[in-house]
Amino acid sequence: MKRSVLTRYRVMAYVTAVMLLILCSCMVAKYGFDTGADLTFAVSQAHGVLFMIYLVFAFDLGSKAKWPFGKLLWVLVSGTIPLAAFFVERRIRAEVEPLIAGDLAAVKA
Repeated sequence: MKRSVLTRYRVMAYVTAVMLLILCSCMVAKYGFDTGADLTFAVSQAHGVLFMIYLVFAFDLGSKAKWPFGKLLWVLVSGTIPLAAFFVERRIRAEVEPLIAGDLAAVKA
């Protein structure tokens, strides 16, 4: 597996997590303080598109790492829970980096 697969996933995990936090803040402003409806709409649209890209990259990583369906589903759903993607990304990176290092060692040998 190439390092770029993990890098793409990591970038999108962080972007999705940050956008979800921004979206939550906008929702609080919209429904709690009756302000920012237009901003909430724009942020929700952007988050939706970015979340779809996250799903594609997470699925790509999971298929290349040969994860079982339950683990793949757990990673995909983590993008919908505020702050969860930060913790899941760290765990996934720790699990996948040895696979990448092993592939690189096999290529060099």
